Amino acid sequence: MSLDPLALGATLYLPAMRSDLGRIIFGGRVPGLRSAVLCLEDAVREEDVPEALRNLAAFLRHLALRGEQAQPLLFVRPRGPDMLAHVLRMPGADRLTGFVLPKATADKLPAYLALPLRPEHRLMPTLETREMFDPWEVRRLREQLLAVQDRVLALRIGGNDLLKALGCRRSTARTCYDGPLGAVIASLAGAFLPWGFALSAPVMERFDAPDLLRAEVARDIEHGLLTKTAIHPAQVPVIHAALAVAPGELADAHVILAADTPAVFAREGAMCEPATHRCWAGRLVRRAELFGVADPLPIGRRNASA
Repeated sequence: MSLDPLALGATLYLPAMRSDLGRIIFGGRVPGLRSAVLCLEDAVREEDVPEALRNLAAFLRHLALRGEQAQPLLFVRPRGPDMLAHVLRMPGADRLTGFVLPKATADKLPAYLALPLRPEHRLMPTLETREMFDPWEVRRLREQLLAVQDRVLALRIGGNDLLKALGCRRSTARTCYDGPLGAVIASLAGAFLPWGFALSAPVMERFDAPDLLRAEVARDIEHGLLTKTAIHPAQVPVIHAALAVAPGELADAHVILAADTPAVFAREGAMCEPATHRCWAGRLVRRAELFGVADPLPIGRRNASA
């Protein structure tokens, strides 16, 4: 099964405790939803785990009855390998796209990989522990992931847990790049993107600041992070709109990808060099296919003219 990580878009995290999972995911309550994670880990208190597992089991039975109907890409985030083994035995687990592996490190990953995962299941390890500040530990994890790269859809950056390791909480008035998390994201991008892994940008805790969210997605894109975690349905359309492509950039991309384009040329006062820009251009064209061409009006002006 070939999946494009760009197709994840805004991945909505939902606590598995919710009794309305089916209505949220299949009932049209989040228009345009492309992917979702049913979380059994940090979003569920320890004492609520049994109820969350029962709720998940009921959802998976419902999922199994849906047959081959179209659905968002669906993942489960367990608390650890033992819980993942339990979920894999649930009827309907074969209908899941895959699993988010929390707090992935080189020491923890082998226990997940030893489980009887189905060939079609895709994994999304989460980079969110203090080991992500240690280049040697990051390299150890990367070497293990390279051995199973065909199973890894994307690596998710857990911003809140990374900040917890520093004893910090991100500002509610600035993007995550305007604090200590910015350097960590850049470091992880440099450690994994050149080796062919996709990275998913961390969540923004504020869900009432669409302009700030759009600004953060623009910074995500600059760092090569083309999908993002969402924790509120209102964030999903904002993220998808921010992933749309500017008309001028799309025109540049098409020229760069043309078979007869020069080795170096100028457009709008900037140098274009297909040998170095072709990868960017291909991804940008794919973004346009998935999310369309950007609305020239920013959110504030668009709302004002509505």
